[in-house]
Amino acid sequence: MKMSPRRAGRDQDQASSSSKASSSGETSSTGEAASPRAQASLALLVAVTMTGTVALHIFVPALAAAAADLGTTPVAAQLTITLYLVGLACGQLVYGPLSDRFGRRPVLIAGLSLYLAGLLLAIPAPSIEVLIVARVLQSLGACGSLVLGRAMVRDVSTAADAARKIAILTMAMTLTPALAPAIGGLVAGAFGWRAVFVVLAAVVALLGALVVLTLPETNRRPVALPGIGAVAGAYLRLLRNPAYRAYLLAGACAGTSLYAFLAVAPFLLVDRLGRSSQEVGLDCLIVTAGMVVGSAVAGRLAGRMPIQRAARIGNGICLLAALALLAVDRSGHLTVATLLAPLVLYAVGIGLLGPNAVAGLMNVDPHAAGSASSLYGFMQMALGALFTLVVATWHDGSATPVAATLLGASVIAALSLRRA
Repeated sequence: MKMSPRRAGRDQDQASSSSKASSSGETSSTGEAASPRAQASLALLVAVTMTGTVALHIFVPALAAAAADLGTTPVAAQLTITLYLVGLACGQLVYGPLSDRFGRRPVLIAGLSLYLAGLLLAIPAPSIEVLIVARVLQSLGACGSLVLGRAMVRDVSTAADAARKIAILTMAMTLTPALAPAIGGLVAGAFGWRAVFVVLAAVVALLGALVVLTLPETNRRPVALPGIGAVAGAYLRLLRNPAYRAYLLAGACAGTSLYAFLAVAPFLLVDRLGRSSQEVGLDCLIVTAGMVVGSAVAGRLAGRMPIQRAARIGNGICLLAALALLAVDRSGHLTVATLLAPLVLYAVGIGLLGPNAVAGLMNVDPHAAGSASSLYGFMQMALGALFTLVVATWHDGSATPVAATLLGASVIAALSLRRA
């Protein structure tokens, strides 16, 4: 049948409009934004997110040298780590709502700028007080990378694909606490403690430039910026959602429970099992490698298995591993092998549970992904601080405090996932 010129013109205009909408990143009929998914680099988002905790771990080997150079006490120097964690936890509550209103890209750029300013201030720091201020600035800027990296990955993913991409993100981030201290030690040993901040400043500046030049805005549905009461209300609304609460607690327990081991690893492995300092670093790397394996499995299962089921399987592995470690220690059979084997298995479980829990909580309300990520980041760091405090206070030279803490975290996660 022959089409009239007028109708043909209308169809052509509609096709042109559809093409323009697609190229500008407008939402399709399926509710998914085409342009951000096509353009946003997952590798860049992973790198940006990793920088959020690099400054925490990379400075640890240089802490003693900095304290000696600045003529301060170890307790005062330790504040550069403690307050970094505090800033990292609290700052995450702000970035999510801001990015939901103003967009991920400008808020991320602002966070990276603050991060860089803190690093540049730390390089010539003449006193411990200035260094502490610089570290707080670093943490308040770096926590934006953690929140917005996760949120942008969710923005550019379908619900089914989110678990796979977050698994990749988690797998990369598990390498940070293993590799960053080694890098920091090498740099500080060769060039001094201030060089650690020089190297990190160069990395952050490079990533910031790549974000400015290449990263598109991924939040295509900004919402009005609420007041403080409304922000608190938004968090309360998320917390009232049973599925969000379930994934929040499970993911937070998975994300930082292993810090309980890392916090006492030098004392447990050296004092109890006679390992050298160099071997302790290798042992920690072996354990964190289990998280990489678990995250890789999570990525393979994404889209093939429901998120809830994969999360429960991962937590079940954690429960069995924690029980095995407790049994080994209480029976008097603790060796390097019997300590590391359950911990590696526990790490595999975390690697499987974590990405699926994060994907689950981010899928509860995709339009509030920034707020959901902020609250998750705060809860994760808060529980991490609690877990490390428990094992540090309880430490008696055995593996029981670590095993009991890991078992408690797994039980909390199991009970939470029953409501997912």
